[in-house]
Amino acid sequence: MKKEAVTIQMDAEKLRAVKRYMEKKDADLEQELGDSLQKLYEKYVPTSVREYIDEGCEDSPASEAPPKKQKEKSRQTTGIQRAEV
Repeated sequence: MKKEAVTIQMDAEKLRAVKRYMEKKDADLEQELGDSLQKLYEKYVPTSVREYIDEGCEDSPASEAPPKKQKEKSRQTTGIQRAEV
């Protein structure tokens, strides 16, 4: 799935402080923010929409394949019917 960046504003002194104290606890700011964003996604996006998005991610390689032409499908079907008769 394609990723996008999120930019937020925070007081510089507070940001330095949170980075400093997270570093002392071997915590990663980006990982923590990502986890928080995931929780927001799960909280606000309805389950049915999340399932739809997840299904779209699984099917993405197949969707990149060129679609078959309608005429080719009908010819294949006709050929099968003739073989059965």
